[in-house]
Amino acid sequence: MEIVSDPRDMQAVSLAWRKLGQTIAFVPTMGFFHEGHLSLMRYGRERGDRLVVSLYVNPTQFGPTEDLDRYPRDAERDAALAREVGVDVLYTPGSAQMYPEGYQTYVTVEDLTQGLCGSSRPGHFRGVATVVLKLFHQVLPHLAVFGEKDYQQLAVIRRMVVDLNVPVEVVGRPIVREADGLALSSRNTYLSPQERRSALCLYEALTQARDEAASGETKADNILSQVIQTITSTPDTRLDYAVLVDPDTLHGVDTIQGAARLAVAAWVGDTRLNEMVHVYNISNGERFQTYAMEGEAGSGIVCLNGAAARRGAVGDLIIITTYSNYPPEELNHHTPKIILVDSHNRIQK
Repeated sequence: MEIVSDPRDMQAVSLAWRKLGQTIAFVPTMGFFHEGHLSLMRYGRERGDRLVVSLYVNPTQFGPTEDLDRYPRDAERDAALAREVGVDVLYTPGSAQMYPEGYQTYVTVEDLTQGLCGSSRPGHFRGVATVVLKLFHQVLPHLAVFGEKDYQQLAVIRRMVVDLNVPVEVVGRPIVREADGLALSSRNTYLSPQERRSALCLYEALTQARDEAASGETKADNILSQVIQTITSTPDTRLDYAVLVDPDTLHGVDTIQGAARLAVAAWVGDTRLNEMVHVYNISNGERFQTYAMEGEAGSGIVCLNGAAARRGAVGDLIIITTYSNYPPEELNHHTPKIILVDSHNRIQK
């Protein structure tokens, strides 16, 4: 197995293979391989004459308060596993090659990124689409293999390939799970033993939904109410969303007519500590999304960091809004909480 880091070297290798008439299979990853990754590689090994696996933790798909710095990494172990599977090239570009000084071009897939994870992770899919298109240009594959666990990501990439006439076959492969049903993920290493047990509620909820649909239930509300109840009643869990969607458009469906996908995302324990919030600046009319970060309790300081700092000034009046998901049976009894503060940001009521 050869390890290549320079995009020009990677292109040269692929062009040589293509000149020989060889088919190139490609598996893009962020590393810290598990059996799910390896299953994609084995499939690529079967389909292609040559197999390339990329290992790059892409910073542009992480939000400002997400886990870029602590995302698990073990390059030596990953290289050993890739070699065992029969990978021809492990492609390991760095951010200096992927996003050199002055970089300013990004890819946005409009409609498919609006809901689901796109709502709680603004900018995430712009980063995903951009890095995948760049990798396609660098690796020059005939086919690329992705897991279906990140189904919205897979749909976004398929749409991008069609819209931009990219000559790559995009293949989705089934989710690989532990024996007890937990979907394999590099981030599972964040979970404590108790949190891991709690995480099994996701598989339980999906199984319940599958069984209800198989028994003839077609109403989304009926299926989702049980899913939501199962997840929200489990310790250490907090639901982000549970939606039945059309597999192609990812639009929500009220009734199952043919194929449908159940999309579920949840926090387990402290895997995702920070909330997305909407900020409305009454003083200047700005409206924007950002993430809440923990500050010093009682300090009275409300601070805008990074690019958001340009959208407010000391003394501006703002409204900060956040959201929660509730089971349908709780909605009639839910009262939104409104907290008012004085000019020193001290809570009044």
